[in-house]
Amino acid sequence: MPTPTPTPPSRLFPGWYVVGGAFAVTFLGFGSAYTFSAFVDALQTDFQASRGSVSLVFSLAGFLYFALGIISGPLADRWGSRAMAIIGMLFTGAGLMLAGLARNLMEVYLAYGLGVGLGVGFSYVPAVGAVQRWFSRRRGFASGLAVSGIGVGTLFMPPIAALLIESLGWRQSYLLIGAVTLALGLVLSLLIRNDPRDHGLYPDGDPAPPPGAVSDGMQVGEAIRSKRFLLLYAAGLIASFGLFVPFVHLVPYARDHGIDSASAALMLGAVGVGSTAGRFLLGSLADKWGRQVTLMAMFMGMALSLLIWLFSRDFWGLSLFGFVFGVFYGGFVALIPALAMDYFGGRHISSIIGVLYTSVALGTLIGPTAAGYIFDLSHSYTVPILASIATNILAAAIMTRIPKVRSVPSCSTPALEKET
Repeated sequence: MPTPTPTPPSRLFPGWYVVGGAFAVTFLGFGSAYTFSAFVDALQTDFQASRGSVSLVFSLAGFLYFALGIISGPLADRWGSRAMAIIGMLFTGAGLMLAGLARNLMEVYLAYGLGVGLGVGFSYVPAVGAVQRWFSRRRGFASGLAVSGIGVGTLFMPPIAALLIESLGWRQSYLLIGAVTLALGLVLSLLIRNDPRDHGLYPDGDPAPPPGAVSDGMQVGEAIRSKRFLLLYAAGLIASFGLFVPFVHLVPYARDHGIDSASAALMLGAVGVGSTAGRFLLGSLADKWGRQVTLMAMFMGMALSLLIWLFSRDFWGLSLFGFVFGVFYGGFVALIPALAMDYFGGRHISSIIGVLYTSVALGTLIGPTAAGYIFDLSHSYTVPILASIATNILAAAIMTRIPKVRSVPSCSTPALEKET
């Protein structure tokens, strides 16, 4: 391995540029993906399709962009996170534009489902995996800041999509959103760097690791056989059955209760506002409180927030739900990669996060689609909402069984300690 060339000192630690690149990737990728709720009515009308069959478009994409982490993570560990992020942005932009040209729902499955699914799948895990390597003491905050791009994207992109659909139609809207995503994504992905050691640096900008610190971490096979991984995987899987139901069905639910499209899209924007706040605040607080116990609180918070949805029918009630749900959802997304780094170390972190996210993929594939078909049969979202509450409570209960990580100095690898 060649000796790394030290990066000249600068006022701003280069890790923050990596955070900025990851923010851009998550903003563009997930922001574009979460506009789907604004397109549901138009796709139903144009293709004379049921809500369940239209919901499957998003579920297919969601399954892919979490399941593909098992491929993109190892590729990022081998080829570098920047290359994978660039490939992902190419797929995302192209998929959105091809969706605008679709002649039937099957072509939407192929264009949006595969294009956006592959795009986010190739870029997300490598981008957030790179951030974990650049930070130790401030990992929760840095990770939260990076993935807050999802929240900001959810805040701005769905309302913008709703306005574009009203003025341009859904096809031109997909073409425009795809072109912007492609252009900006390719440029901003260049900010991502794989590992501080490649530049003669250490996490958090420290001059050197503390004595006795371990910098590598577990092998992938060792990590995924551990009790911590198996329980964390189970919690993510079970919670994810209900996690993405609001992202597909909140806008159609609001439209069913007489709320206009623009106002309904703003409710999804409220999820983005809450999500951004959750990623900033809870990611940082978790560094002090403990990331494991904070993640358990996120599951309980999402369960309680879904009760607001269950009893809400008007704009303000649903907006309140969107914001509160977003806070806890944002904390969940920020903490998963940081907690994986705590448990398993950084040597193969992208690969490990990729395997971990297959749990979310399965839940995303099943949850929103099942909710759509249940609605088609019952014309009600009561059962999907109650089921989502139950899954989050069960996930929180599973978190109590995970062996805790003891507090250790910066740059060390708590995952290498014996599980207790």
